[in-house]
Amino acid sequence: MTRLTRLTRRPGGGARTASAVPYLFLAPAMALFTLFMAVPIGYTAYLSLLRTKVSGLGLGRNSRREVFVGLDNYAATLADGELWAGWLRVLGYGLLVLTVMLGLALLFALLLDSAHVRLARFSRIALFLPYAVPGVAATLLWGFLYLPSLSPFRQVLDVDLLGPDMVVPSMANVAVWGGVGFNMLVLYTALRAVPVTFYEAARIDGASEFRIALRIKVPILLPAIILTTVFSIIATIQVFTEPTTLRPLTNTISSTWSPLMKVYRDAFVTGDLYSAAATSIVIAAVSLVLSFGFLRVVRDRAFGEG
Repeated sequence: MTRLTRLTRRPGGGARTASAVPYLFLAPAMALFTLFMAVPIGYTAYLSLLRTKVSGLGLGRNSRREVFVGLDNYAATLADGELWAGWLRVLGYGLLVLTVMLGLALLFALLLDSAHVRLARFSRIALFLPYAVPGVAATLLWGFLYLPSLSPFRQVLDVDLLGPDMVVPSMANVAVWGGVGFNMLVLYTALRAVPVTFYEAARIDGASEFRIALRIKVPILLPAIILTTVFSIIATIQVFTEPTTLRPLTNTISSTWSPLMKVYRDAFVTGDLYSAAATSIVIAAVSLVLSFGFLRVVRDRAFGEG
């Protein structure tokens, strides 16, 4: 009877052990996520509800202390004209970057997947290589090419690429140069997963390569296009590297050119951590709303969900 009891208990224990194995594998990732993502986000939200209260001249002990102010920091953030001006600049920058970058990525992916393409491997590497260059290094390289005294473009275009009228397209060019290759690779990988019988049947019916791309490939790529668009929207809202790196080269980029630059200035230049925390939460909320709003608008067409 004892042996029978052990035999009947063993399968249940083994099932419980097997069900716990995935959680053991997930534990390191969850611990890192909690330590480096969830805790900082929670601490930022906590700081956004506080403010430093100064008593007297602010020189004695306990003359500066943190006080709870609720949503006052958020109210001040939403009423800040510099922040709204930064959002407008980022909106123009984002429309330019998203249109050109994703359009070129789709075009290159379709060209590389064409039946008559040559040097496909070399072309993929050449297009993806700019993405491997760090953003600061890429912006510095382009920044020196934009300088009027060094720029080879100045002799041809006769225009100041870092001037007030051209600084946004110049920054957008850096983002496009670095981002086209990554998005192209995502779209090209999605195309390579499609069975070639689809294309062969279309060619037998007399369809040209252009009609195959327009009628078959682009609809198949729609979920991948939406994915790259969401990632690009988030990256555009958080633009920081390009304007910060180009700022020492021109007077047309302010310290609050983008919302994220304003967060950096408030936190590390003026020392107002509480305002910076509130602005950070607002930026995260805007990213979340725009990303999920875009997905909600297009999900019926792309994923067939209601």
